Amino acid sequence: MTTALPIQTERSVGEAMKRGALGRCPACGEARIFQGYLKVRDRCPNCGEEMHHHRADDGPAYFTILVVSHLAAPLLLLIYTLYRPSTLTLIAAFLGGVTVLSLLLLPVFKGGFIGLQWAKRMHGFENGAPDRPSEP
Repeated sequence: MTTALPIQTERSVGEAMKRGALGRCPACGEARIFQGYLKVRDRCPNCGEEMHHHRADDGPAYFTILVVSHLAAPLLLLIYTLYRPSTLTLIAAFLGGVTVLSLLLLPVFKGGFIGLQWAKRMHGFENGAPDRPSEP
């Protein structure tokens, strides 16, 4: 006797990552995915999708560092070359700017990583709630 496997429809990677980056559940796009700054809810309160098994560990931090450093380094060089501010002013301004930008981007990248994992059925997302059609 053969066992029929459930038919799994394709999940939109772009849509799931966009929903995650906006801080929403990648499955339904309605409820908030975070219950704090970076603490992911165990389950979506709207659709019931389990999220406790996500594996967005160091990836979001690496991407945040990559983006922030690639934005800050040329800007630092440009401002120093054009205006020649004092060292203390330059350090203070860039330290503050880099900190704020990092804190803003980290949850965006973490949500995107969780959306990618959900769309690709990675790390336990393959047995989650049934697929839902994309909203227009």
